[in-house]
Amino acid sequence: MFDRVLGIPAHPLYIHAAVVLVPLLVLVAVLYAIWPASRRHIRWPLVAFALAAPGAVFFAKESGETFSGNRSFQSAELKAAIAQHEDYANMLTLFVVVLAVVALVMAFMLPVTAGARARIKAPAPAHWLLSVVAVVLAALSAYYVYRTGDSGAHMVWSGF
Repeated sequence: MFDRVLGIPAHPLYIHAAVVLVPLLVLVAVLYAIWPASRRHIRWPLVAFALAAPGAVFFAKESGETFSGNRSFQSAELKAAIAQHEDYANMLTLFVVVLAVVALVMAFMLPVTAGARARIKAPAPAHWLLSVVAVVLAALSAYYVYRTGDSGAHMVWSGF
């Protein structure tokens, strides 16, 4: 499952889902955190992206680990580049999973309209803290999805 899809290496296929879903999760989480008027419209997309993005990152990471075992990637220089790419992917996985958990809590703790009651009861300072944490995690996730993709693209386009 992580090695090949229809005879093609799986990693180049799976990364596209992560490259699309992580920025969408970042965008929707930040909007939900800082723009209360948007909440009633984007609550369910936030939940969907919070569930899908970590899965996409997991598939991309696991297929990348399988892909890196290829006999063609055994030079010391390439192994160092792959190790750096894996380090970025590990950080991305961590931040995306934590962002997804925070996004799910946020979806049910922050009220969708001014008069609505949230399903998770919490004092107002907890709402602000959760919003700040979500924005910070979104920024870190965006940074690491960029760094991971950029390091992988440099390996591909440098003619590894």
